[in-house]
Amino acid sequence: MSSENGASRPEGEDGEAEGAPPEQLALIRESVREAKVPRAKPRTWRGAALAERLPVARVLVDKGVLHLDRYFDYAVPAELDAQAQPGVRVRVRFGAGRHRVRDGRREGGGLIDGFLVERRAESDYSGPLAALAQVVSPERVLSEELLGLARAVADRYAGSLADVLQLAVPPRNGRAEQRRSPAPLPAPQAPDPASWSRYEHGAAFLDALASGGAPRAVWNALPGPEWSEELARAVAAALASGRGALVVVPDGRAAARVDAALTALLGPGRHALLTADAGPEKRYAQWLAVRRGSVRAVVGTRAAMFAPVADLGLVAIWDDGDDSHSEQHAPQPHARDVLLLRAALDKCAFLLGSRSCTVEAAQLVESGWARPLVAGREQVRRAAPLVRTVGDEDLARDEAARAARLPTLAWQAAREGLRRGPVLVQVPRRGYAPRMACAQCRAPARCRHCSGPLEGQDGGVLSCAWCGRGESAWHCPECGGFRLRAQVVGARRTAEELGRAFPAVPVRTSGREHVLDTVPDAPALVVSTPGAEPVAEGGYAAALLLDGWAMLGRPDLRAGEDALHRWIAASALVRPQGEGGTVVVVAEPTLRPVQALVRWDPVGHAVRELAERAELGFPPVSRMAAVSGPPAAVAEFLAAVALPSDAEVLGPVPLPPAPPGRPRRPGAPPPGEHWERALVRVPPGSGAALAAALKTAQAARMARGSAEAVRVRIDPPDIG
Repeated sequence: MSSENGASRPEGEDGEAEGAPPEQLALIRESVREAKVPRAKPRTWRGAALAERLPVARVLVDKGVLHLDRYFDYAVPAELDAQAQPGVRVRVRFGAGRHRVRDGRREGGGLIDGFLVERRAESDYSGPLAALAQVVSPERVLSEELLGLARAVADRYAGSLADVLQLAVPPRNGRAEQRRSPAPLPAPQAPDPASWSRYEHGAAFLDALASGGAPRAVWNALPGPEWSEELARAVAAALASGRGALVVVPDGRAAARVDAALTALLGPGRHALLTADAGPEKRYAQWLAVRRGSVRAVVGTRAAMFAPVADLGLVAIWDDGDDSHSEQHAPQPHARDVLLLRAALDKCAFLLGSRSCTVEAAQLVESGWARPLVAGREQVRRAAPLVRTVGDEDLARDEAARAARLPTLAWQAAREGLRRGPVLVQVPRRGYAPRMACAQCRAPARCRHCSGPLEGQDGGVLSCAWCGRGESAWHCPECGGFRLRAQVVGARRTAEELGRAFPAVPVRTSGREHVLDTVPDAPALVVSTPGAEPVAEGGYAAALLLDGWAMLGRPDLRAGEDALHRWIAASALVRPQGEGGTVVVVAEPTLRPVQALVRWDPVGHAVRELAERAELGFPPVSRMAAVSGPPAAVAEFLAAVALPSDAEVLGPVPLPPAPPGRPRRPGAPPPGEHWERALVRVPPGSGAALAAALKTAQAARMARGSAEAVRVRIDPPDIG
């Protein structure tokens, strides 16, 4: 304090100012006594002693950029020694330079989250280390197994480890961490095969699981609602062997069905349900129960593919052809591939189940890696509905069909079905872009050089959507025709027209804005987009699959496979043929997906597709990557990347501009920008080299601070 003449006087030994009034001194002492210890952790631990044993912490910082995809070493203060264990969340100072050193410690930089990966006696870094700023929580959320899986996923998809861990470890919730997890329950008894007996080797698969084996199978499920109970019995068999189980399903509705089946079979408390609908606190509490070993079985959507199940004995995925299994955040892994990595790393059983069959599933069987689990033809005929077709010739002769967009055969099937129960009407989604096809046999027109899809340009010139080469002398390899036509665009007003066609029948809709889970067993028209079909109590009496060309004509390599997948998913909800169940599909009857639906043979369709893709060098036989961005940036990236010697670059070609006012698709250019895309294809065995080369080039580009963005995606689901 200052004296009367302005001269400063020294303070006393205890810091009290001389000459202060007694009342003020008493107030200062009382304020000091009542002052609380600051809750904030020290900023740099300046002058603090380091841990005596293992004073170096190796940290993965939460920076999802490729040129920082490595570990960084930090000093461990003695006060944090007990809490700073491998697997905990920490906060560190990141970004300080070598010149900001004080008392042998690096200082400065911004606070950033991270995971403590390892404690070490010394660092490989020769300079001074910054100290750990804070241990966020003593909960060890990152195990060695999860870290190894995340690294394998990052390497396969040319991504960063930090990005994968953002998908694998949910955000922290303090209340959930403070809550104690329940004690683990003893292993249940091995279940009876029950409906698994309908499949060849189905009972043997469950026996192998219950005895501690690691069978690998691709399961083609029969129509009907029994699939959820069959999945639950597979999980119970794995639990009976004393091991854990993980089931990944495409959406919350499927997760709820498997959850109910597991609860009915094993009772509550033996499994965790991990879906986004649960909310952050409940979901994190369930995840912690799995991480702590309290629960040995997990059912969830695609985020559950990283669930830290202890002693994993079975990984299972249902309906791997569903788009929901493909993650939209970097590095965009597919749940099927992540579970395949887990099965290889943990040496556990693998089960891929679906009513349909993807080409990737057929490849697993053809390579001998997995065994098929299928039912005999008699079982299939008893469980499947009757499928009837309506082709273009029928529509051409049917004047009423052109007016009402409902063929006579479909009209009759709907009218008869409404007498017995609800009728499902599947309508394709909007927005399918037209591509070119043979005007005679409707086979998609493809490039002679790379087999990419042909599209019409201004002036009637044809060009390839993959490599950009022009085509002036196209002819159809199937029928020899020379005329082309644009593929049909999906219907927009089918639901309203059906409502006018059946005015006395209630019409319910299920789609993106409002998805129904179930509908009662009463006459009604249920109009649904693919994937949003509700389950009818007792099954639908009939189903109408309208505008088949809208799905078959999609500009995608998987158009036929996806159309068959969606048709079978809807048809499986219809009653069996013996109970009068009928399905009418409006598409050319001679096409391979339509014939596969009529015969209910998705496996045969997938096997033939796989053989053709192997001949043409298509995925999944080959590995492919998409490089997209502004034209100059894509050209610069392709010139700099050191691709494998057997790599083939297709393109680049322009990408369609993003329509203003609509949701932007992942990988699409920002509104108003014109991007190009190049496809890089390598033969089998070179996929890892391709991913490593693209990741190295992208990391170097980010380190240079390039202004224009280039996006790299391994195994893109839509390649045209």
